[in-house]
Amino acid sequence: MRLDYSPFFRTTVGFDRLLNLLDQAEGSAPGYPPYNIERSDENHYRVTIAVAGFAEKDLAIEVRDGVLTVQGKKDEAEKPAYLHQGIAGRAFERQFQLAEHVEVRAAALANGLLHIDLERIVPEEKKPRKIPINAPDLRSIEGARAA
Repeated sequence: MRLDYSPFFRTTVGFDRLLNLLDQAEGSAPGYPPYNIERSDENHYRVTIAVAGFAEKDLAIEVRDGVLTVQGKKDEAEKPAYLHQGIAGRAFERQFQLAEHVEVRAAALANGLLHIDLERIVPEEKKPRKIPINAPDLRSIEGARAA
C-alpha cells in the first residue's frame, strides 16, 4: 500500500524535504543493485555496490545537497546477443542520504564491486571540548567589578 503525502504538502511549510524522503523511502524497495554499508570507525564509512558487467565509463557518482547518487547505464550498441543472460546489466540509480559533515573521499571499481569511501569531517568549532573547572586564570565577576 502506497501512502499519498500530497495533503501534507498543501498544509505544511518547510517540511517538503522530509516528506520527499518519506516518499522516496517508501518507493525504494527494489534491491538492484545490491549494496553494503560498512563502518570502519567512528568517522569512516564505505558503500560497496555490486556492479558486475559495468565499466567505469558506464558509472556516474554525484553528491548534491547531501545526497550521494550512483547511476549505471550501459550503451545499447555494445549489447551482445545473449542465449542466456543471468547477470543483470539494466540501468540503475541508487541514492544515499549523507549525514551532516560526511564527504566522499574516494571511489574505486574492482572485481565487479564499486567501493565509495566516505569520511565524517567535523569542523573544530563543532567538536566537543573540555572546559577546565576552577582554572587559575579565571576571575570572579565580583573581583572584576572591584578591579
